[in-house]
Amino acid sequence: MARKTGLTVVVGLITAGLAPPVVNASPPGTKDVTAVLFEWNFDSAARECNNTIGPAGYGYVQVSPPAEHIRGPEWWTSYQPVSYRIAGRLGNRRSFRNMTDTCHRAGVKVIVDTVINHMSARSGTGTGGSSYSKYNYPGLYSFFDFDDCTSGVRDYSDRRNVQHCELLGLADLDTHEEYPRRAISGYMNDLLSLGVDGFRIDAAKHMAAGDLANIKSRLANPSAYWKQEVIYGAGEAVHPTEYIGNGDVQEFRYAYDLKRVFNNEKLAYLRNYGEGWGFMSSSIATVFADNHDTERNGATLSYKDNAKYTLANVFMLAYPYGATDVHSGYEFSDKNAGPPNNGAVNACWQDGWKCQHAWPEIIRMVAFRNAVRGQGLTNWWDNGNNAIGFGRGNMGYVAINHESSSVTHTYQTSLPAGTYCNVQSNTYVTVDSSGRFAATLSSNTALAIYVGKTSC
Repeated sequence: MARKTGLTVVVGLITAGLAPPVVNASPPGTKDVTAVLFEWNFDSAARECNNTIGPAGYGYVQVSPPAEHIRGPEWWTSYQPVSYRIAGRLGNRRSFRNMTDTCHRAGVKVIVDTVINHMSARSGTGTGGSSYSKYNYPGLYSFFDFDDCTSGVRDYSDRRNVQHCELLGLADLDTHEEYPRRAISGYMNDLLSLGVDGFRIDAAKHMAAGDLANIKSRLANPSAYWKQEVIYGAGEAVHPTEYIGNGDVQEFRYAYDLKRVFNNEKLAYLRNYGEGWGFMSSSIATVFADNHDTERNGATLSYKDNAKYTLANVFMLAYPYGATDVHSGYEFSDKNAGPPNNGAVNACWQDGWKCQHAWPEIIRMVAFRNAVRGQGLTNWWDNGNNAIGFGRGNMGYVAINHESSSVTHTYQTSLPAGTYCNVQSNTYVTVDSSGRFAATLSSNTALAIYVGKTSC
């Protein structure tokens, strides 16, 4: 449904000249860990940046989609925008701007989960009062701005079906056309003007990589960080590597296989995890133990897996592959249930908020990862089963015991001699002049030491 020429352009959209996109192969700066605050409102995210995320050393916070969306209590209503106003469940323009300012003061950059592939699937009034129907969003989009295919995405071996038809029945924007590109880049430029540092591109697989490159080239800051949701599927027409020219790509296989290893295989197999398993290059991959979709569909571990989930996050933050996302959501039994208190987090571990980013075993690994950044894998050890240990150059060492009983071992490291704090348990470890230390790890626990952390 290509837009006819002569239609009025939305007032206030920012149009930039086309320029070759500049790619950040990983989050810029020395801190590459993102706390993903799923469905936290902006006031709560601001407080968390100041009180926890910044002091812990997280480089980024990711917030859920801010645009006005369909009404309803379910979490997925946030992923059906009806306008590009900052008027969703999680807060208004003022609270959003306050969040970015507060997070920046805490040393934390802000990534926004950005829904630009589609609009909604029905008619009604949005969270900010805008009236809409599936193919008509007054002042923004009309029938002409959507793809010709109005049937659902059903055949992932057919590129056209994947990228031109409707994902889950949602009105699919024709991102190959000029007007939608201008409207989308205008929305993203508005977010940049409010202090946003980067974007997670939701459903990127359902838009051509070239369309996204064109949109990115129109941004006021075309080097803004991008990570793109492109789920790998064997034999599918659209492959994640098509998108690396735009920025990072989420490597879903990392989380899928981590679940399988922790549940059914051996941690010893993780020695060459990442590129050695056929995953994308570490330099353009973003990884996670779970996200909001996979914790609900069972494809990955989740908070419900308790110690296995914790250890999987510890491994991810310690191991030198990709840029890492730590998911932080809320308890659910109904997979559709929206956030407690409409997104207001009065305190972690209350009202169903799980706050995984603040779990002691996970949050302490953020400083570990920052300390060992740029250091390769060294001194790997395993017992042939579910106890492993490995170093990060001469800067850090981690041991993980996923056996059913305790494991005692003398570990060889490349660390300088001295006494270190084991940040997993706030106990002390002494490394001798040969770089060795002895330790006993209880079942389903870990140990992590690094240079510069000598007191607990």
